[in-house]
Amino acid sequence: MIDAPANGHAYLDFNSPLSDGKSYDLIGTLGPLDGATVVDYGCGWAEFLLRTVEHAPGATGLGVDDDEYAIDRGTANIAARGLTGRVRLERADVTAYAAEPADVVVSIGASHAWGGTRGTLEAMHTRLKPGGRLLLGDGIWDSEPNARALEIFPREEFFAVDELVEVAMAAGYRLLNLATANRDEWDSFESRWCAGRERWLLANPDHPKAAEVAKVVDDHRDGWLKGYRTSMGFAYLTLARR
Repeated sequence: MIDAPANGHAYLDFNSPLSDGKSYDLIGTLGPLDGATVVDYGCGWAEFLLRTVEHAPGATGLGVDDDEYAIDRGTANIAARGLTGRVRLERADVTAYAAEPADVVVSIGASHAWGGTRGTLEAMHTRLKPGGRLLLGDGIWDSEPNARALEIFPREEFFAVDELVEVAMAAGYRLLNLATANRDEWDSFESRWCAGRERWLLANPDHPKAAEVAKVVDDHRDGWLKGYRTSMGFAYLTLARR
C-alpha cells in the first residue's frame, strides 16, 4: 500500500467533482432537514455529510465507509468542527450495514459497491423512510466515449443522464432535482487528485515507493486527459422515495 501522505485525496474537499457552491445547492434540495436523520453510505471522509448536518439545527448524521484513512480524517474533522454527538462514522462494508430507515440518504460515487446504479437504488430504497430523500451521485456518459475511455470504464457501467433519471423513477422514486458537474469541477477534482501524489513525490524523490506513486499518477492523468475527459460526466439526482 502506498503511504498515506501520497494518498490522492489529501487535496480534495469531496471525492467527486463538486464545488463548494454546488454542495450547498444540493444540501438545499434535501430539505426539510431540521431534526432529520441523514445517513451517507460510502461517505469517504464525510465532508458532504458534515456540511449537511451543520446546515440544519437538530439534524444528526451517520457515515459508513470501509476506508480507514478516510474515516480517520472524517473523525478528526467532526471533533474540530464541534459536531461530536451529532455525527458519527462507522468503518464497515456499506452493503452489509443497514441503519434504521432515515429521512435522508446520500450515496455519491458508491454505486460500484452494489454492482451498479440499479442495485444502489434498490438498496437505498430500503434504507429510506417513505417520502424520504435520496441524493444519488453517479457517473454518466456526456458523449460517446473513445477507446481509451472504454479501457477504464465499460460502456454499460454508466447511463446517459436522461436514462439515469428513467432508471431512478422505475426503481420507485420521483425526481426533485437534477444537477451535473461542469468541466471546471471535473478538472479541479482530477487536478487535486493528482496533486496529492505529485506534491508527495516532490517531497520524497528518493522514497522506495516513488516510482510506484509516479506510475499511479501518470497512468491516471493519461486516462483522464486522453480518455474520459470529454465524455465522462457526473450527475447528482435528488430523489424522493414513493
